[in-house]
Amino acid sequence: MDVSRATWRKSSYSSGNGGNCVELADLGAVVCVRDSKDRDGGHLDVSRGALRALLADLKQR
Repeated sequence: MDVSRATWRKSSYSSGNGGNCVELADLGAVVCVRDSKDRDGGHLDVSRGALRALLADLKQR
């Protein structure tokens, strides 16, 4: 998937000091996830439903 024109964003909870966080790019049915410290290291493509389920599970922990 070509993400060269994707708009990436960090969580509002991320600090501005380049800490450990991920970035997301909304591509419609798919959301791309990448490591903010290694932007050229690739990305993970997940469906909106899968991302929603993952976030719900993490919030329960």
